[in-house]
Amino acid sequence: MDKPSAAALRQLTPTGKLRVAVAVAPSPSAQFAIKDGDSFKGVAVTLGRALAEKLGAPAEIVPHNASGEIQNSAADNKWDVAFLPVDEERKKFVDFGNAYHLLQSTFLVAAGSKVQSVKDANAKGIGIGGVANTATFRAAKKATPNATHIEFASVDMAATAMRERRIEAIALSRESLAGLAAQIPGSRVLDDAFLNSSTAVCVPKGRPEALTYVSAFIEEAKASGLVRKALDEMGLTASQVAPAGMQP
Repeated sequence: MDKPSAAALRQLTPTGKLRVAVAVAPSPSAQFAIKDGDSFKGVAVTLGRALAEKLGAPAEIVPHNASGEIQNSAADNKWDVAFLPVDEERKKFVDFGNAYHLLQSTFLVAAGSKVQSVKDANAKGIGIGGVANTATFRAAKKATPNATHIEFASVDMAATAMRERRIEAIALSRESLAGLAAQIPGSRVLDDAFLNSSTAVCVPKGRPEALTYVSAFIEEAKASGLVRKALDEMGLTASQVAPAGMQP
């Protein structure tokens, strides 16, 4: 791909570094990174570092508890690029570029739960946990208006609540839940889903040159196999790469 224009470079590296916002969780997904000693690893980390290399700038990984936290800090000049699930509410805070991953979200249900489908979860007395200000939890609430919804600041906190039997279900992406299920004995992931969307690169609003450049980067990363490799390295072999040219 072409070298970045002077304007794109200014918008992507205003501090001289590319600040890559990542959400950290107990298990990886196309969005979530995990702790790796004193650092982090994950699809977003791999893509962010590759983008920094294209720009000829050092990468700084900026960890957050969840995508909602990244979204809400978009106007605070704390990060320059992120890789987040797409929804209409989030578009008020960030500008999305091209998608790199097809996202499906559903519920993890606790051991002994009688819930077998998303429809079953839409009932009084069913406590559903999710991460505050996320596309997934907004969709979960819409799909299950009769349930009780409990917001948590992080995936770790939601997992603890399920282990303590304070909630019966957790709303997350299917790939995140697969890893989480292994950490909560007896839990299981539902076969159906309440959200079919995508995960895409994004930048804070008002950086049009940056947006054009990161979209071109994502297209190159898909075509070269970098996205597929990044997913596979995190054990996400069943995750689907978004089609060429896909926009939110």
